[in-house]
Amino acid sequence: MSIYATLWKLRFPKDGDFSGSEWDEVTAQGVPPHIGSPSPGAGYEESDPYAAFLPPAVPVDLHGDAPFMRAVVFVTELASKGTERSPQEYRDPLLVLSGEEYATITFADLHDRICNALRGNQAPVGAEIIGPDGSRTIIR
Repeated sequence: MSIYATLWKLRFPKDGDFSGSEWDEVTAQGVPPHIGSPSPGAGYEESDPYAAFLPPAVPVDLHGDAPFMRAVVFVTELASKGTERSPQEYRDPLLVLSGEEYATITFADLHDRICNALRGNQAPVGAEIIGPDGSRTIIR
């Protein structure tokens, strides 16, 4: 059983920039608030098995509900799930936000953060030159 629920899938420019026509599919995986919650009756009163790779657990009510999810993890289809530490941990997620951060971030800011993560340590594209033969030169 997975601790994640797929919230959405969107395509973002490959490598985080709008050059060319290649796209990466990014999936937002939500972690419900009851996962790892120390609240009585949630089942994790003794310990949180996900504390090493997720934002802190959140208190929940008697129904396992809270104002925000515990976390939202953003991954590409290349991200695999399962590490030595936990079978639920994603290897190389693009971005991990707390549920409250996700609920309050603007789409423009989220888009920038995802594109920056896709870009890795490359500089943003400053210009793209398309030659008469259709060749493309990217200037970072």
